[in-house]
Amino acid sequence: MKKPSSRNASNPKSDRFRSAKREYPERAVRNAEPPKNVIFGVSPVLEALRANSRRIEKIVVASGSKEHRLRDIIDIAKERHLLIDRVAREQLDRITGSEANHQGVAAFIAAADYVEADEILDSVGQDALLLLLDGVEDPRNLGAILRTAECAGVDGVFIPERRAVGLTETVTKAAAGATEHIKVAKVSNLNLLIKDLKVRNIWVVGTSTDAAIDHTEWDWTRSSALVLGGEGRGLHRLVAENCDILVKIPMYGRIESLNVSVAAGVILFEARRQRITKSE
Repeated sequence: MKKPSSRNASNPKSDRFRSAKREYPERAVRNAEPPKNVIFGVSPVLEALRANSRRIEKIVVASGSKEHRLRDIIDIAKERHLLIDRVAREQLDRITGSEANHQGVAAFIAAADYVEADEILDSVGQDALLLLLDGVEDPRNLGAILRTAECAGVDGVFIPERRAVGLTETVTKAAAGATEHIKVAKVSNLNLLIKDLKVRNIWVVGTSTDAAIDHTEWDWTRSSALVLGGEGRGLHRLVAENCDILVKIPMYGRIESLNVSVAAGVILFEARRQRITKSE
């Protein structure tokens, strides 16, 4: 949990490249086989996009690839608002495996199914407990958060389509089965979702080290949506401003904040504690 901050003003292409490096880490030895959730090659990726029967997380394109060969893939991906990451060719080699003829393109397939945002919102009652994640990029963090959210009885989790990790194979492994039970929706704009939550009388509670009140002081027995920021930067400025209130977890040591997955556990189980206490 960190202070709300403005969006990085650095080059967007550089940001996408850095994001890709985090999700596809360097390996000392190239894979003999690609991960199970990766398809590669111009024709396989194009047919997967045309069939639209499998949820594609993102398209990965090697820098320097011939654009005309990939034009149909890029056009369909943009039409569906899919993230296109451009990475070094050596990095794509590591993603697909040393012997793969990837032809400069690969696609990541979601390892678990998403639901529509309205499916979650229409199913909650007067005591909704929701979780919004503002740009969590580490797949192990997301997996740990989903496991915690499921254990705390969260009604649904919302993640942004861009600049955030999705339901990759690493995420599902880290979640240790939670993705089979908890509902996860991808949304194009968190701020529009926050407005919708307010219309539905759901309080939107963000997190910040500068907040005026502790997380234990908020009445979590009300319908609430907790908003947690990404690693390092916390909530984006506009997201923080659109929250109804900001809370903090008090720190007693020398480090100013907790890992986002730990913060999720601390706050969500405080919410559950308050609700159990009220019902007794």
